[in-house]
Amino acid sequence: MKRLPSLLLFATCGCATAFAADVPTHKPLPYAQCIQTDKINEWHIVDKRTALVRTGPYRYAVHLKADCPRLGIGVPGFLLHASESGKAAGGNRICGDLGETVAARDQPPCAISSVEPIDEASFERMRKHAARHGSGADIPPAR
Repeated sequence: MKRLPSLLLFATCGCATAFAADVPTHKPLPYAQCIQTDKINEWHIVDKRTALVRTGPYRYAVHLKADCPRLGIGVPGFLLHASESGKAAGGNRICGDLGETVAARDQPPCAISSVEPIDEASFERMRKHAARHGSGADIPPAR
């Protein structure tokens, strides 16, 4: 009988560890500062884990949890998907919250780890190294 509490404690610790792996490493942006997916003017794929997005005067770096090698390939090549709770909160905004993803045609979604606003100089510097580019015209309207 003494083994049962030990097993329960072990199982609880294992679940907590697994849950901790899904918690965002950065705090999500405040709702008013999030990427509005219907206002994207341009996007750039810097590497397998980094994309740049511009919405009017606002610029963002989108960081992914894992490599997403086909991002930016095909049409549409860059699709941001809000989390279910984000959709319920009012629209398709990407804040760097749990459940948000990015995908390309014929590619499974890749989880977003964080979104950060960046200044124009940083955006331009990173954009010069981008492998693929696109505009808001490439992105189908949200349903």
